[in-house]
Amino acid sequence: MAMLIDGKKISAEIKEELKSEVTALKEQGTEVTLAVIQIGNDPASTVYVGNKKKACEFIGIRSLAYELPEDTSEEKLLALVDELNAREDVNGILVQLPLPEGMDEDLILRRISPMKDVDGFHPMNVGLLNIGQEGFVSCTPAGVIELLKRSGIEIEGKECVVLGRSNIVGKPMAALLLRENGTVTICHSRTKDVKSITKRADILVAAVGKRGFVTADYIKEGAVVIDVGIHRNEMNKLCGDVVFEEAEKKASAITPVPGGVGPMTIAMLMSNCVKAAKMQKGI
Repeated sequence: MAMLIDGKKISAEIKEELKSEVTALKEQGTEVTLAVIQIGNDPASTVYVGNKKKACEFIGIRSLAYELPEDTSEEKLLALVDELNAREDVNGILVQLPLPEGMDEDLILRRISPMKDVDGFHPMNVGLLNIGQEGFVSCTPAGVIELLKRSGIEIEGKECVVLGRSNIVGKPMAALLLRENGTVTICHSRTKDVKSITKRADILVAAVGKRGFVTADYIKEGAVVIDVGIHRNEMNKLCGDVVFEEAEKKASAITPVPGGVGPMTIAMLMSNCVKAAKMQKGI
């Protein structure tokens, strides 16, 4: 039976470490501040924003919430981003996605200062990751790396396969595994014979966005399986891209859904906020 990689436990450890760091920064006169902008009241977004606020409160990060109506103009949103970029008391800016239809997501994400881009979506931060330099890394892939490291799973020299090539998860995930000296292959919708590739993987990261896509016959005996997907099944229960019951019989270690990668995303966002405050203060 596979070892269960407990994202709840590991994210709680990270938050405790950050809490101590934030307390120390406050004593030095630095209050870490995150500004979160949400447009409209998409139920999933509201839940995510609520979780981010709770995490900020627990760690001691000041949280500024900007909840704007659905019909907010792009100009008004850009003006708010500009104002937050200019404020010295704001360290991180996050625009909750998805944005309402008709808004240019790319334009808005590029407008956030790379120094305050705690989501790691700005092209400058994406570029820094890909040339192996210091910047902000997209929170979900960064969380996966922490899960592996803190579970004692060696990445160096391992054959790593990433299922999915999105800008938010797949591509940065591959870059991070490469940075840790893994040998990386990305599979996507145009890949021929996906199973033959995933069955070579020592570490398989499923970020394909299809419920139950990865069954036992995609997995090498003894592989580490990381499930980034999040869906609801017919019984309205949360599940992932991986058929957990099948995968855990073949894997040596596996993340559950929920309670695996999910909690790590917010923990890494908090970590990026603290990093932003330190960089801006030259600490």
